[in-house]
Amino acid sequence: MPQHAKVSRGYSKKDWLEAALEMMGEGSLSDLTIEALAKRLGVAKSGFYWHFGTRSALLDELLKYWAADLTENITKNTALLSMEPKQRLRKAAEAICDNDLARHDMAVRQWARKDKNADAIVRKVTQSRLDFVKQALQELGFEGDDLDMRAMLFVCYHTWEATMFPKLSRKRRRDLIASRVDLVTN
Repeated sequence: MPQHAKVSRGYSKKDWLEAALEMMGEGSLSDLTIEALAKRLGVAKSGFYWHFGTRSALLDELLKYWAADLTENITKNTALLSMEPKQRLRKAAEAICDNDLARHDMAVRQWARKDKNADAIVRKVTQSRLDFVKQALQELGFEGDDLDMRAMLFVCYHTWEATMFPKLSRKRRRDLIASRVDLVTN
């Protein structure tokens, strides 16, 4: 059975989007064809057309999914936003780690280097992530260059940690979160 095959009535839009992002991460945007994606899922192309209609629509949905499901579920999470700043950063970092929310960042950022629409979304997402972290740090009294440096450090680390340190176990990454939050908040 193919890697993503499942015994059910079909694949959800999210299944198709995840498979497409995985394919992009393994190759390039040009490798992402409707035929290759359907083959990866082990289904007919008609399922693709049911959800997206065109490759262009798929690409638009990929950007929306990456921005909303993999970023806004943190940056716009009211439960997180109501927490004390250090706890908010710690819980956000734990969610990023536990749910592997940065898993597609490299592929999407590579895509953005060649596509204006993707670049605009990447810039917006990056700013949203920075704003989320800056808000917590401002509440702790940081300002100016010190605020910017700490926010950029936090965002960069959590965006690239799994890519830069692939042999570091998820448990070890999670164990280091409190120390990392202390580092940027003290």
